[in-house]
Amino acid sequence: MFRNYRIKNFNFRLVVLIVALTILGIIVIGSANEGYQNKQIIGMVLGLVVMVCVSLVDYSFVLSFGWFFYALTCGLLLLILIPGVGDNSLGATRWINLPGVRFQPSEVAKIFVVLFFAKYLMQYQEELNKPKRLLMTAVLAGIPLLLIVVEPDLSTTIVTFLVIFAMVFYTGLSYKVVGTVLGLIFTGAFLMIFMTLHSSGGLLAGYQNTRIAAWLQPEKYPQSAMQQQNSIMAIGSGQLLGKGLNNSGVDSVKNGNYIPEPHTDFIFAVAGEELGFIGGCLLILILFAISFECIRTAKRAKDLSGQLICVGMAALVACQGFVNICVVTGLMPNTGLTLPFVSYGLTSLVALYFGMGFVLNVSLQAKKFYDV
Repeated sequence: MFRNYRIKNFNFRLVVLIVALTILGIIVIGSANEGYQNKQIIGMVLGLVVMVCVSLVDYSFVLSFGWFFYALTCGLLLLILIPGVGDNSLGATRWINLPGVRFQPSEVAKIFVVLFFAKYLMQYQEELNKPKRLLMTAVLAGIPLLLIVVEPDLSTTIVTFLVIFAMVFYTGLSYKVVGTVLGLIFTGAFLMIFMTLHSSGGLLAGYQNTRIAAWLQPEKYPQSAMQQQNSIMAIGSGQLLGKGLNNSGVDSVKNGNYIPEPHTDFIFAVAGEELGFIGGCLLILILFAISFECIRTAKRAKDLSGQLICVGMAALVACQGFVNICVVTGLMPNTGLTLPFVSYGLTSLVALYFGMGFVLNVSLQAKKFYDV
């Protein structure tokens, strides 16, 4: 379970990047809604403790409980559906309310799914492209994805799918299968958009159809498109250097409350308005650097399961960050997805620190250490 590690193998660079991005997020959250800043600080401290503790536990030992993580993931996602346990908000049931505890299972599920498939894919690497194993892998991936999508939480479903797909592709998935999957995805996306614009019902839940329609035709759905349009206006108004943190200008989109709950999904809009183009680029670069560090760690991992943990976490940060920023800048329809390490949300923040703890443990057991 525990090993004698060499401190020089600890990836301090990754820790510095994560902490820097979290602190930047805390600062922007304080400007967006000061009442949530102290809670996010508590989340960061708790996350750091969790990350350091996890980084000292041999990931190979943890992965031996892969099926337990899978069962726990499905169990938590099923628990949401129980009346009185799941908390319904704005038409979606994504939270679990227990005495003294309120958390979002889908955020934890992303990390557990990475851990499960890291072990599973290493175990069946040689059989991955056989029809029977492909079908089994698709079923195992489909169950938690289905449970997330029925909340409904389509955005988290998409990101979780992309994470699993990245891990399967890295393991050695046939390019023919990759091409088929991508073809189905693009065809499905086209049909979804076509049905949304040319039918009264569409293929998705009512609010999801409205969001897509408002993204494509904002002039026809001004109320639904308002948040996204105001976000674009806020980012543009920041220009090169921004208006400054905690500014009280009457021309501020944030100060005018034109973006509901800016400390969560649309935190990048606040960063763009107050820190400007340079601040927004800095935030994106740190996100990219975190993903890049995970990939660098994967290249030095002692085995495939360690590589897959790093690839999964890199894909999670990159895909979720990409989708969030695309939404805020109007390149994608509104999804309700948080920006990793930046948006307010204790479950999301601590879960990400938990996952990064395993990446750090992979770095502690890098090939160089064992080749000496």
